[in-house]
Amino acid sequence: MGNLSQIRRAEMLEYLNHLKEIHTDDESRIALGKIETALTEKKYGLVWEEHEEEVDKKLVHNIPVFREIEDKKIIGDNTSDFNFILEGDNLHSLKLLKKTHMGKIDVIYIDPPYNTKNKEFIYNDTRIGEDDTYRHSKWISFMSERLVIAKELLSDEGVIFISIDDNEQGQLKLLCDQIFGEKNFIANIIRNTNSSKNQSLYVSVSHEYCLIYSKDYEKLQVRHKDNKWETEKNNIDEYEKKVKQLQKLGLSHDEITEELKELTKYPRFIDFTNYWYFDDRGLYRKGDLGGVKNGNKTPIINPLTNEEDPVPPGGFRYNSEKLNELIAENRIHFHTDGSLPTIKRYLSENRNQRPKSIMSDDQRPDYTLLKNMDIEFDNPKQMAFMKRILSIFDNNSLYLDFFAGSGTTGHAVIELNHEDDGKRKFILCTNNENGIAEDVCYKRIKKVIRGYKYTSRKKEIEVEELPSNLKYYKTEFIPKLSEDEEILSSKLLDYIKEMVELENMCEIDGNSRRIILSDEDLNIALSEMEGSGVLYIPSFILLTNEIKDSIEERKLEVVTIPDYYFTEELREVNEL
Repeated sequence: MGNLSQIRRAEMLEYLNHLKEIHTDDESRIALGKIETALTEKKYGLVWEEHEEEVDKKLVHNIPVFREIEDKKIIGDNTSDFNFILEGDNLHSLKLLKKTHMGKIDVIYIDPPYNTKNKEFIYNDTRIGEDDTYRHSKWISFMSERLVIAKELLSDEGVIFISIDDNEQGQLKLLCDQIFGEKNFIANIIRNTNSSKNQSLYVSVSHEYCLIYSKDYEKLQVRHKDNKWETEKNNIDEYEKKVKQLQKLGLSHDEITEELKELTKYPRFIDFTNYWYFDDRGLYRKGDLGGVKNGNKTPIINPLTNEEDPVPPGGFRYNSEKLNELIAENRIHFHTDGSLPTIKRYLSENRNQRPKSIMSDDQRPDYTLLKNMDIEFDNPKQMAFMKRILSIFDNNSLYLDFFAGSGTTGHAVIELNHEDDGKRKFILCTNNENGIAEDVCYKRIKKVIRGYKYTSRKKEIEVEELPSNLKYYKTEFIPKLSEDEEILSSKLLDYIKEMVELENMCEIDGNSRRIILSDEDLNIALSEMEGSGVLYIPSFILLTNEIKDSIEERKLEVVTIPDYYFTEELREVNEL
């Protein structure tokens, strides 16, 4: 009853009044009164008018399936793992993913339409603008149905990241509290994008948000008890580059320190506050040598003054032997003004940190990146941000992005794998409005895998290939009422290969991996396959003891093709 529309509520109240006239005994009136109170009392939480999408209506009489677009397949390395782009309405893709990846996704990242007043959000083929009185309700209905499935797809220790701006941030927080549970809320990252949306009368907005929820906070907490989230400091490469530029100018150490103090006032370099000093070993900040009780009270000699330095309150945290070792290695920063000596904390030894709830990224490199790829796309998500949040997780994680846009999530996964030899995989879902699936998302991932060239300042630049594998699926539909159940079931078998490949993130190549749909297929496979290989066999194929012995003798693996791929749809057809 927490999400009844006003019309439905009014209809139910009217019917209750009718029942009151019929049932006049005290027991009935008390019961009906309680129901009336439940319907009319004010509730805390998100309430919206529910709306049905055209994509939902299409599912009433049609079964969604995936068909592979063979000429878009990319084989870039020799592993059996594949990544996937799923073209079509993401609701249809999500409903199919429920059959293949229920509880299997480690991380979901989405950047949904922000529902600004500029008609960039499309609902039922209509662009929703400021004048639509149901603008928020339509957006919430749209998101709610997708997020419910997203939760089901997450593993028990899975996490979802959702980018959003001020237009729907408040509503999205309440919606996620309702779907994922308030106790599973992790954080709301505020992202300074360094791109102002100029509002001349009031405020120049230069930030977005990213809500983070877990599937099960307690299970996630157990997993990371001794393995806390960690990521590289924001924009560390850019900061180190700035330091090198200052060094090349021939400035003194003190002059560079003053320049760095000014530089770290900018939001994107805030993580490097106090990393203002450097020596032959590199950039460092000053750390406390004291801060303990009952520490070492023996003074040390300051090599700059040849006199004893003051001892921190409570004493040094290291014994005299360790302090002398640090002095010999030039790891203590001494002063000439009587200040306490400090230990040098080098940036090269402290590149990582706990992810902060305020992050800052420059969008300009991402515009340039897509331009160099000859791709036209407004507002791409920042690669630096994506790599930062995705790198938090194990390097064999499975990522899903069902608002894939320009494909930044996939690009980030491929780059991370290249950097640490990881085995991460991704699934990207997007429609093909204005060619975004084929001409933007797919084109970008293909260029990342194959490498590409571009011209900059009359010089040709070659970007190296990052080998990876990719399959491209497109959503199609089979009418439920076009055939009887037996013929329809036979038709659906034509799309089983795509489902098996997607669930196992692989390719059924007909050699080492084969789908068996008949006894004849099985006999042929056993006569041709030797050594390791995988047979994908549905439950209706009977495996005799003799066949099982033959499979074991050839060291073949058997994977059962699930019955649930299209069972529900066939049952609905039978009921019709």
